[in-house]
Amino acid sequence: MQLLLLVLGLLCSVLQAQEVLVTEKQIGIVGKEVIMPCKLNSKDPSVRVTQIMWMNSSGRLAAYSPHIGTHSTDPTRFTLINSTEQTSATLIISPVLTTDQGEYWCEVTTFPGGTVKAATTLIVKAIPQNSAEANHGVVAGDHEQAVATCKSANSRPPSKITWHAAIPGNVSNTMINNTDGTYTIVSQYVTIPEWTTDGKSLTCIINYDSTDYTIPLTLSVQYPPVVTIEDFDDNWHLHRNGVYLTCNGKGNPPPTSYIWKTADGSPLPASVSAKNNVLYVDEVDERVNRSFLCEVTNALGSRESRQDVIVREHAVQTQTNAGAIAGGVIGGILVLLLLAAIIFIVIKRGNLQNKKDRGTYNPKQRTFGSGKPSEQFTYQDDGELDKPLKGPVPMRDSGLSPSLGDEDDDDEEERMKYKVLEDDEEEERFNEVGPMLQLRPHHPIDSYLDDDMESQTDGSIISRTAVYV
Repeated sequence: MQLLLLVLGLLCSVLQAQEVLVTEKQIGIVGKEVIMPCKLNSKDPSVRVTQIMWMNSSGRLAAYSPHIGTHSTDPTRFTLINSTEQTSATLIISPVLTTDQGEYWCEVTTFPGGTVKAATTLIVKAIPQNSAEANHGVVAGDHEQAVATCKSANSRPPSKITWHAAIPGNVSNTMINNTDGTYTIVSQYVTIPEWTTDGKSLTCIINYDSTDYTIPLTLSVQYPPVVTIEDFDDNWHLHRNGVYLTCNGKGNPPPTSYIWKTADGSPLPASVSAKNNVLYVDEVDERVNRSFLCEVTNALGSRESRQDVIVREHAVQTQTNAGAIAGGVIGGILVLLLLAAIIFIVIKRGNLQNKKDRGTYNPKQRTFGSGKPSEQFTYQDDGELDKPLKGPVPMRDSGLSPSLGDEDDDDEEERMKYKVLEDDEEEERFNEVGPMLQLRPHHPIDSYLDDDMESQTDGSIISRTAVYV
């Protein structure tokens, strides 16, 4: 019994010392080969490999033995490659089929360790074959038609198809399960085609395995001709030369013929000639005053357009491009000048207002030479200040002459000289600042005050000699 326990203990220690190494997940592509390695990792150098075998849910696939060699159930698809150390066996599957997807095991038998194994999962994918085209034979009409088809064939897992279009429409998708396990997705873009739909862009977007594949398309819609006539400027006058009409015919398939004719069925005038899509007029006369038709034909039918020509007696005067440009330049200059004038007026008025505000003076109390406020000087009312200033008034005595009669002649002469100088000074100031404001009569003792005051341009009265504080 003790011997058996010893053997089991040794066996467990050997099993713990060895493991099988495989790739947990493998990706295989349909039609390609996939390589699936298997190796024994042992820490006991005494362990010997007796067999390595690969199997899946269907059974045994291939095996390797150092004494027997390799064996495969299907040599055309399953191959084993062993290493020189005889501790590994790599399974190669080629070509990969969708049915190969599933779980695989690699089993390694050793002596005296016994059997150990590990599992790996094979995921099989199929890369799709993508294509897209604009449908042929689509004719403009009033009912829905499939104008483009996009296909993602033989994919695994199935692809997803979306559209990016500049025209409104619907999408129709169909998924087909192929016999080999792959999928085919067919998507059609459906809309009501008009002649304007021809030439529009459309993009098919195929998403497979989180990757987008885009295929741009140009739609083709067949339609009868769409006809327009150009180059009539409504200034065809008598004796004008070298005028013409151009007939533009647009269609799918392209137009094959252009026919010019008159609306009343009469022949073209002698001065008119037609060449393909152009109607030439050598000289305008009364016979050109009529309606012309241009008929365009393609494989789907014929369409025509009409141009009424009115012949004028005299040419219509039209403004040239140079005149229009000159007028625009002159108009722009006038606008700039007007803006400059407005800005100048606004600035000027602002300056005048600032000057008026700075010139305002409130003569409530003034200080004269004595340094004391005057109590006897009386100002005119504000209403009188608004009246026009009177003309020059006779200059008064400065108030410096003494009133006493006992002064000597020398003092009197000195006073007269002083008065003459003062009068000259008063006259100069009068010429500079204008006439003084005429004060109302007052006591002779205040004559000095009257002569000392001077009117200002803002209506105030200020002393010439006073010191302001």
